[in-house]
Amino acid sequence: MGIAEMLVLAAGLAMDAFAVSIGKGLSLRSVRAKHLATTGVWFGGFQALMPIVGYLLGVSFAQQVSSIDHWIAFVLLGLIGGNMIRESLSKSDEECCCDPDFSARTMFLLAVATSIDALAVGVSLAFLGVNIWSAAAVIGCVTFCFSAVGVLIGKHFGCRYKSKAEFVGGLILTLIGVKILVEHTLFD
Repeated sequence: MGIAEMLVLAAGLAMDAFAVSIGKGLSLRSVRAKHLATTGVWFGGFQALMPIVGYLLGVSFAQQVSSIDHWIAFVLLGLIGGNMIRESLSKSDEECCCDPDFSARTMFLLAVATSIDALAVGVSLAFLGVNIWSAAAVIGCVTFCFSAVGVLIGKHFGCRYKSKAEFVGGLILTLIGVKILVEHTLFD
């Protein structure tokens, strides 16, 4: 697998993290380096880690994980998205007083939910004879960059539309979960 193919793969894997990062940036009053770093490190780190885990676990365990990975992603994204929708409906747009939740618990759940598919990719990379360390580095770096840019893009929507944006962000997360579930149940 060449570098161009690896970059396309990394960009594809980073899309879920990019969408979630936009949601994280939506309610920021000001973007700080810590927001960019936190989002990039969590999402980029998990996107790099999951292919390594998939690669190392091997085929037997991968079959078990691949049979439920879509359900795990669906449940996590559905819970997080549903919570965002619920919170958006309980506030008005004038209630823009705080930054979104960047706690370790929230970021961990989001990072896991957006990187489940990278686990299966790691198993596939093992069959292709790809250097997993190089692949993981590219995937992690691309996801880090996409996530940081996503926070910046989300910030430009501003607090004026926070409730609507939070609703749309929650809806997007929920739809990503549904998309993952549908793709795996209909096309596997």
